[in-house]
Formats: sequence, C-alpha cells, structure tokens
Amino acid sequence: MGFKTNANIYKNRELRIYKTFVTGNRQTVGFHHHRFSGARTVHTGAPLLGARLLSVEELFARGSLQEYLKRLEAEYSECLTLVNHSAMEERCSEEELRAKRSRVSLLAPLVQSIRELDTKHKEITETEALLRDEDPELQELAKLERDGCLHDIQDLRQKILDLLIPEEEADLSDLILEVTAGVGGQEAMLFTNEVFDMYHGFAQHHGWSFDVLEHMTSEIGGLRHASASISGPESYKRLKFEGGVHRVQRIPKTEKQGRMHTSTMTVAVLPQPTEISFTINPKDLRIDTMRASGAGGQSVNTTDSAVRIVHLPTGVVAECQQERSQLKNKEKAMKALRAKLYSRKLEEVTSKRYNQRKVQIGTKGRSEKIRTYNFAQDRITDHRIGMTVHDVKSFLLGEELLEEMNSSLQEFSNQETLMELLGENDQGGS
Repeated sequence: MGFKTNANIYKNRELRIYKTFVTGNRQTVGFHHHRFSGARTVHTGAPLLGARLLSVEELFARGSLQEYLKRLEAEYSECLTLVNHSAMEERCSEEELRAKRSRVSLLAPLVQSIRELDTKHKEITETEALLRDEDPELQELAKLERDGCLHDIQDLRQKILDLLIPEEEADLSDLILEVTAGVGGQEAMLFTNEVFDMYHGFAQHHGWSFDVLEHMTSEIGGLRHASASISGPESYKRLKFEGGVHRVQRIPKTEKQGRMHTSTMTVAVLPQPTEISFTINPKDLRIDTMRASGAGGQSVNTTDSAVRIVHLPTGVVAECQQERSQLKNKEKAMKALRAKLYSRKLEEVTSKRYNQRKVQIGTKGRSEKIRTYNFAQDRITDHRIGMTVHDVKSFLLGEELLEEMNSSLQEFSNQETLMELLGENDQGGS
C-alpha cells in the first residue's frame, strides 16, 4: 500500500501535481500532461483532519518516527536470534515459534530498507567530503554521486513509509457498489444516475468489470437505487473512500424558475469476500422468487425470474431482477448478500480502530455528506480533506480527476494510520 498512493501511475503518465493542503489557502496547480492543458485551480477549505499532508522529509524529521523504526529493528533482531537459536524449540511452543518466524518474515523487507538507508546516509557524508577537494573533475564526480545518493534516499524513505502501512484484508477484494437517491425527489434520482455512470466510467478507466445487479429507474430517467459488482486489481482499495452522502447543488432540468436546488444521494462500497474467507450457512437463508417489476427488457417481467434472499439471523436482504434467468439472478443476489454480511463483519472488527478517523471507508460516515458537486461554481469539494477541484463535467467521467481525489484521500488515510502507529494525535506537530 503506497503512502503516496498511485505515485507510479502519475510517474508513468508523466503527470506532476503540485498540491499544498493548508487550511484556508488557495493554490494554482499546474498539470503537465498531454491530456491536460493550462492550469486547474485546487484549493483547500477547512479539512476535518485539521492538518496538512506532511511530506516524506517532514515525517522522517519526526523523532517519534525514528524511535518507532529503532523499536522495529530491535524487535526483528530479537525474533531472528530466537528463531535461529538451537535451543529455541525447547523454550518455545510450536505456535510461539511460528509467530516469531512470521514476524521475522514480515519485518525483513522493512529492516533491509532501513539498513540500506543508513548506508546511503554514510555514503553521502563521505561524498560531501570529496566536494571540498581541489580537483574539479573529482568535484564533478562527487556531485553526481551525491545527487544519486539523494535520489536513493528519497526512494528508500518512501519505501519505508509504504512498508509501515499495514495491508488491509479487504483491500485485495472486489466490491459491491450501491447507489441510492436521497433528498431531492426526481433531481436526486437524476444525480444518482450520473454518479452511477461516473463509477462505471472509473471501472472502464481501470479495465475492471462492471456487472449491474440492480437498476431501479425513475419516470424521467433517473435512478432510485442501483448496485453493481466491480471486479479488478485493487478495485476495492481505489473506491473504498467513496462511501457516504454525495451532495449536488445546481438548477435541475425540472426547475421552471431557474432556482438552485440541493439534493443528495448515498454511495455504499462493500468489499466482496472470497468463498474461502467468508461462508454462509444455507440453512440461514430464505429465498423468494417473484415477478420482476419496473421497466425491463423483452419478457423480463413476464416470468417469476426475480430473486430475493433474506439472511434470517440478521435480516439482511439482497435481491436481483436484472436477468431473465432465475438462476443468474440468484447468483447475483447471493453475491450482493455475501458482500453486505462481510461488510458488517468488518465493521464490527474495525469500528473501534477507525472511529476516530476522518477518512472513513466502506459504509462509514453515511449520515453526513462527504462531497459536494456545485455546478454553478464548476467545483467538487471533498469535505473530509478540504480538497476542491474544478471541472464537474470531467470529474463525472470517472477518469483522472476522480483518480486524483481518491489518491489524496488515500494519502491522508495513510498519514492517519501512521500517526496512530507513532502514537501521535497532532499530525501538524513536530
């Protein structure tokens, strides 16, 4: 999991983004890429995190980080000594030995990077001495060597931060995406349809599959509710911060007097478990079949093909009526049910761990708005990190701008995780 997530993507696309997340500060951000022209204004309001995004250099300047790295190095050495000791098995149970070996395996890449970083620091100290040599050619070589060392140090620091952020089990999952119209009547449903299309575009942008499970339309082409199964590398990891209330401010197509309206819709992002990681007892299910309702394809609502599955112990319900085949609808409804139950399980496990975080994941924070789409000002603002980008039309395509927003959310989330590991609450302090 990258601390500066998607850094490689940006590098590969030759995209450089200059961002400053400082409360109340407006910045002009230049995008240097063949698909962008000119500059786009990005500014921050008052992020709920109450702190800016720290640079790699600032993080490594913190004494708490240096102490934490030393503790991990010491733990690695201690575990390695115990594992390699000839009398180890006599003093430890097989379970304890397995735990020590697992810890050694986990810490090894991190410790190797820490030691490589120490070596580079020594090399740069030696190089600095050569810069004072009177020989111009030697000075030039020393400068090149120093520049190379500085580049390696930056890369190693970034790698260490990446390794410090623990992998979330659900990050490797596919997902079920649900969208539901909120306050605002037909306008809320129209906006829900646009947001659903945005995520379809995001899936296409990444080459993921996007399989519609439910699609309940309104009279004028909006969406009351829809869900889709999204599958692809890091699909859940890249979309997990989209869960919450999305607000739109614009003059609706249905408005006769040109007044601005505010409407809402809700997004839920549910990790899709594998068969191995999560099982459901068939005895706990009630499966009902019915005739599909609403607008459908030819013959879709003339047979009892729609399926509703109820998980009796929890009351969780999932249904599907997209397919003509009852069997296919049952498979899709089961997939949605598994995702809902798995998400509940994860929430129970992680609720205490995440309840202090501002950048929540999955179905967290669904009662408050996370993002505003203001068409009159042509801006999108994420209220969790106070980040605003302009160009609503491009954002709703689900391509680079949504990618940028999610990357920033991941960076802030990683910083929150790191500060928790360091035992710090004040992210802006030193």
